[in-house]
Amino acid sequence: MDLPHVNWNYPTAIKVGPGRIAELPELCAGLGMRRPLIVTDPGIAALPMLERVLAACGDAGLACAVFHDIKGNPTEANVSAGVRAFRGGGHDGVVAFGGGSALDAGKAIALMAGQDRPLWDFEDEGDNYRRVRVEGMAPVVAVPTTAGTGSEVGRVAVITDEQARLKRLIFHPRIMPAAVILDAALTTGLPAKVTAATGMDALSHCLEAYCSPMYHPMAAGIALEGMRLIHHHLPRVVADGEDLAARHHMLVASCMGATAFQRGLGAMHALAHPLGALYDAHHGLLNAILMPYVVQANAQAIRAPLAALARYLALPAASAEGVQAWILSLRERIGIPHTLSAIGLDDSEAERVGRMAAADPSAATNPVPLDAGQYAALFRAAVAGRLDEKPAAAKA
Repeated sequence: MDLPHVNWNYPTAIKVGPGRIAELPELCAGLGMRRPLIVTDPGIAALPMLERVLAACGDAGLACAVFHDIKGNPTEANVSAGVRAFRGGGHDGVVAFGGGSALDAGKAIALMAGQDRPLWDFEDEGDNYRRVRVEGMAPVVAVPTTAGTGSEVGRVAVITDEQARLKRLIFHPRIMPAAVILDAALTTGLPAKVTAATGMDALSHCLEAYCSPMYHPMAAGIALEGMRLIHHHLPRVVADGEDLAARHHMLVASCMGATAFQRGLGAMHALAHPLGALYDAHHGLLNAILMPYVVQANAQAIRAPLAALARYLALPAASAEGVQAWILSLRERIGIPHTLSAIGLDDSEAERVGRMAAADPSAATNPVPLDAGQYAALFRAAVAGRLDEKPAAAKA
């Protein structure tokens, strides 16, 4: 199957197709970069593919350096270290290269490169983004190597506040990368477990955006098609990581999910954010495990859109129950655990998790309003695997 090379400009300039990483030097130069800082994670920093990228940039006359001091859930300390590396090396742009952690950290470093306020001053609250000195922001090219977060087209960077044990969303409209390369060939070496967890993260973005009560028909349509791509290609790519066509479609679906969640997210992310901060667990895996519990909690409010989704996916049962059965079957097929306890979480901090989830920005667009106690109960159910337990006080 020939995979097309196409150029998209929604929501930003996106270069799509295997092998298009070769265009990175040209993209950097077009954005005025002569000394880009490549922000990645320690795993990718050790791979031959990054060596090849550095060599190609060097051959094109770009003086690159690599910063890779980034945790799986990037922290303010990681961002501060990256800013020091950026300023110390006289860099003029960022190439965010890797999974969601590298993309979020890279965007935050580019934002902070020319600011004189602390990072948390730009948290996504009210009009904090107006505090940003836009002329101090550095341009970003994003190159995702996982199909999950879609951070390459996001207007926020998710950064962990270690002192408060809290994930904070750093927002600015221009934090979105100026150019993106979606090259599926860069994702073929991803292990099956990471492929499964990141793929389910993409599904969580599409599903929560699709079920959001916000009015945004374009985002709803993008989410729907993203879920169709995931339905057909996630099992394939977990079974065969060298399936380039499936990798390609999953990378596109991931980008679509993050484009769609302009419509909002919901309880999956409202819970996953505090759990990631408190337990340092993988964000995509958390969403994957939480998914059916949240679908059940929201079921009465989303029966109609789920039935439409079931028809679009041609599921055996065109109903909300049919979607839930599909989610459970898909998770089992690709090796996602059924409970949070299976990945080492307990419910000892359930009340704190509930309060943090209720306060998370993602909670605002959950189809069913849930309070802190209901979020705590939902978390306990996901720890114990009590999927048949209905949310006692859910407000319709």
